[in-house]
Order: sequence, then C-alpha cells, then structure tokens
Amino acid sequence: MNAFELYERHVNPGLAGLLRFTGLDVVEDHAEGMYVWDTQGKRYLDFLGLYGTLNLGHRHPRVVEAVKRQLDRMPMSVRVMISEPTARLAARLAEITPGDLSMTFFGNSGAEAVEAAFKLARMHTGKPEIVTTEKGFHGKTMGALSLTPKPEYQEPVAPLVPGVKVVPFGDADAVAAAIGPDTAAVIVEPIQGEGGINLPPEGYLRELRRITAERGVLLIFDEVQTGMGRTGRLWASEWEGVAPDLLTSAKALGGGVMPIGAVVGRAELFEPFLENPLVHSSTFGGNPLAAAAALAAIEVTLEEDLPARALAMGERLMQGLRELAARFPELIAEVRGKGLLVGLEFTDADIGAIAISELAARGVLTAFGLNNPKVVRLEPPLIVEEVHIQEALEALEQSLKATLEMLSGVL
Repeated sequence: MNAFELYERHVNPGLAGLLRFTGLDVVEDHAEGMYVWDTQGKRYLDFLGLYGTLNLGHRHPRVVEAVKRQLDRMPMSVRVMISEPTARLAARLAEITPGDLSMTFFGNSGAEAVEAAFKLARMHTGKPEIVTTEKGFHGKTMGALSLTPKPEYQEPVAPLVPGVKVVPFGDADAVAAAIGPDTAAVIVEPIQGEGGINLPPEGYLRELRRITAERGVLLIFDEVQTGMGRTGRLWASEWEGVAPDLLTSAKALGGGVMPIGAVVGRAELFEPFLENPLVHSSTFGGNPLAAAAALAAIEVTLEEDLPARALAMGERLMQGLRELAARFPELIAEVRGKGLLVGLEFTDADIGAIAISELAARGVLTAFGLNNPKVVRLEPPLIVEEVHIQEALEALEQSLKATLEMLSGVL
C-alpha cells in the first residue's frame, strides 16, 4: 500500500478524495526554491506557497542552516530556564512590528496566536465580547473558530464561545454599531485571505483605529497570512500607517521550515502574566528551533527587501491575469490582490475547481479560498522571478482553454 492509500485509510479520506479529484493523487518527495517534486519525478511550480507560509520558498538555505545549528545545540527548551533564541526573537518582533507593540506570546500556529489574543483581550478589559467580520478566517481551534463565521466549520461543534458579533468586512460604520459596553476587542484581517483575497476600502483600518480608540476597545490585526512582506509591506497594516493593540503572526514567520505562531502586543496587555506567569502557556511555543528559523526568516526578508519584490512581482502577475480575464470573461469574473496575495475569482466555484485541476495537470499548484471557493488563490513565494510568473501564466492560459472546451456544451 502506497503512502497516498495509507493517508486515505488512516488520516483523512475526504481530503484524499478531494486531492484525487483535482489530479493531485500523488505523494510529495522533495522541494527546492519555487518547485516541488512528487515521488514519480514530476516537477510542480508552487504558486500556493502553503497558503502564504513559504514566502522564502522551499528550504531557504539560511533558514535551514540556522535550524541545523540550533538542532546541534538544543532543539527544545526545558522551560524552567530561559531560551536565548526565544528571547531574541521577541526583542526582534518588538523592533519590526508597528507602533509600540513590545511583548510577545509564542504558540505553534496562527490559530494559537488568535486564541492567545482572544484571551489577552478578555483578561485586559474584563469584557467578554469580540467583533469579527463576515468571511473572516482566524483558525479552527474553538476560540479562533468562534471568530470564523463559516457554518460548515462551526455547526458540527456548536455551541461555540459566546459573545461574538459578526459584521460585514470593510464597513467601519457596522463595527461602530456593533461595539457595546461589553465589547473587549475588534479583530480583522487587513486583507481577507480565505475569504477570497478581499481588500477593504481605503481608510478602513484607520477608521477602525479611530473608532476603537474612542470607544476604549482593543484592535486586533490578524496578519497571519498578510504579514512578513506578502502584500508589499512587512505588515499589511503599514499601508495605512495603523498600529493595532495586538498583532497575530504565523505562517511565513517560521521561514517555511518550522511552525511558529505569535501574538505581539502593547506591554500593558500582558500584565496578567505578572499576576500569574502561567495563565496561558504552550509547551512547544517559541521553541529554540522555531525561534532560530524565525530570526533567520526576518533577516532574509529585510536584507533581500522581499516586500518590495512582492509588490513588483505582484503587479506583473496581476497584469498577466487581467489580460487573461479579458480574454476569458465567461470564466473569470475578477482579478484582485495586493503584492503577491492574489485572488482569481471565477464565475462559478465548479469552474474554478476544474481550472485548479487543469493547472495541476500542467504542473502548477494552486488552491481555492476556504471561505470562498469561487476564488483561486495565487500566493507564490516572494522569491518568484519573471520566468516563474510567465510559466504560471502560460499554464493558466492552457488550463482556461481546456476548461472552456470542457464546458463548451454547458455555458
């Protein structure tokens, strides 16, 4: 029995079936830079980047080397002593995050970072309610899922954490109306990822900052997917010059080598840890291996000016996508994005699924948005070059032609 069959039998048969439908009933073998190879030797251009995790590509040598060095010293902390890589990473995050954010709690994922932010907001304010947005995605652990208003994920495990209000994304007036005397915080993605690469109107984040400051409510930016240079700035909130009270990060923070999550906030929000240092903890959170990877990832991102690269390459990619959208209006409804966080919205979710399958057959990896399956997400590593973009666009053109031919009797 091969690895795919073992996965199907012992891990997730539903996901295996979905992968089979998209033509990816294969087993990954190794990866380097922009490419992945399966066990049969076929090469794939990675234009998904593990949902925005692989900003530095696969196995960036500086991150790999940093992890190897730490592995030879001490891979895990004993937790009753201070880990130097963890402390240095927290100090570095205080330097590079917006405003006066200076304290960090480390977990292992974006969902864990959101859970910590949720708890910090409640502990600091003594209030239970959180305002979130439609089509927002903040994770699938119980607290984070409560902030992710998608019935398919929420209903099977209801009841969820109470006290969550849901408002339309991009509507600052709706946020203001939802804030009440029991509201602790507002949480929002600067650009929605899983919701379909949804950009808010200009000034939305600034208005949220004004409203929350006036009402004495905390503002949480979920930058798990938008952070670390993905949108053309180190943090997407920098496009509007706005600093939150709490900022969550994960995915690309680990350099594509180690999992790590973090919530960075203003010092006074971490005062509960003075009263009880173990009020919230994670055995593996910010472990030395992950911290070493994150420190290296930050330095590579800054030294190679990858945010600027993301902006330039994103413009080239979206230009090519818009040209294809004009040629295939019956298939493509819209192209949108910022930097290398790009969404290709199809006229129908099934058409998008066919396009994903056709792209996979041509050796290009993509996926749809979890909260909007009509949108195919293109999130290549920020190290992408012109030749890779051209390769992806040519494969997409052929995929669209094949999709149109397949649907010629239907449309």
